Amino acid sequence: MSRLLRARSGTLRLVPVAAATALALAACGKAAGPTKSLAPVAEQGAVSVVTGNTSRIGGADPASDAAAVARAVYPGLTRTSRPEAVVLVDEGSFQTALAASVLASIPLNAPLLFSSGGSLPGVSSEAIENLHPLGAGSLGGAQVLRVGSSASVPGGLRTLTLPPRAPATAAAAVEQLLARATGTQPHQVIVVPTGAPRALLMPVGGLAAQSGAPILFATAAGVPRATAAVLEHLGHPAIYVIGAGQLHHPTMQELRHFGHVTAINGTTQLGGEVRAPTGNSIEIARFTDGSFGWGIKEPGHGLVFANAVRPLDGPAAALLSASSQYGPLLVLEDAARLGAALGTYLADIQPAYTSAPAYQPVHGVYNRGWLIGDERMISPVTQTEIDSLLTISPSKQSGEEASGQTEQTASSQPE
Repeated sequence: MSRLLRARSGTLRLVPVAAATALALAACGKAAGPTKSLAPVAEQGAVSVVTGNTSRIGGADPASDAAAVARAVYPGLTRTSRPEAVVLVDEGSFQTALAASVLASIPLNAPLLFSSGGSLPGVSSEAIENLHPLGAGSLGGAQVLRVGSSASVPGGLRTLTLPPRAPATAAAAVEQLLARATGTQPHQVIVVPTGAPRALLMPVGGLAAQSGAPILFATAAGVPRATAAVLEHLGHPAIYVIGAGQLHHPTMQELRHFGHVTAINGTTQLGGEVRAPTGNSIEIARFTDGSFGWGIKEPGHGLVFANAVRPLDGPAAALLSASSQYGPLLVLEDAARLGAALGTYLADIQPAYTSAPAYQPVHGVYNRGWLIGDERMISPVTQTEIDSLLTISPSKQSGEEASGQTEQTASSQPE
């Protein structure tokens, strides 16, 4: 086993993983001894740790996390491992970053990186230089798509800019950009409340990236003009609303004038009470409506894990939902604990195999997890818990059948 650390130069170096990866942990998630670090954070804040079923990428802040995701999907060492374009978003606008997540969908599959005001963090600048985007032919050869960002990009790269705007207007501009890239109009859209808690909206970026459905904004006061214009232009699209309880009945009625509305009720409980981010992300992962949605209720999938305290990790990780193992984002609320709801969900979809001679683990299906951020976001103990729950194991039924066969054989032996 090895762990991967990226140096400042952008080159990759392999370092043996310490024996700490084999920490003995109880099912409750408590370590048998003192908690140890699986990987010291590199100088620039990037870190990557690989276990049997999980890969941790990212670092000390959203910019590092986004850069690590981009480099994981696009090593940039060959022409085929370079993206057409990179999306650059100001980390001060969560809603704009969320809307831009859909640009990670086919055909662009563009990684998202963060700027900070008018400056470009070193980790983002290095990522752009190392990725060296090819240029999106459908967008005039643009290599960097600045969405609400005013930061300068490395010299010589062709840049297409969408200026900073209010969330609904910015989202509408992203939808138009997506239509240019695809050459078609989407038939599905996702609508979310502008003022919803950010932790509840974290999984929406991955859903948009996987489905290609643009994210639009509404408010409790109604449907903004920019959103209404997009919905009118699309001609009765399927509208999936996340956080319907915060939009109130009049806004929902207004949305129904533009298309068929389906509420994904993960963000609210009876009485409109806001649901916890973890439960909300599980509901979004489970939801399916025909060809739309993850519908993950069985093993054989990729999964992405991030901490609720760092909402920008939702947009940063969206590319993982549209590439590699195509996984939904699951949100943790405590770095040191997996939590009962998430533990139960992972146990429900844990891969298993029977003990029949003709069916061995090699013929099974597998789950794979991406963990976003350093060990302050997801602890080593929690990573090991997740790894255990993603591991393929003998099915309970298989064990019961084997036990029954043993008892039957024993009772049939002559005295």
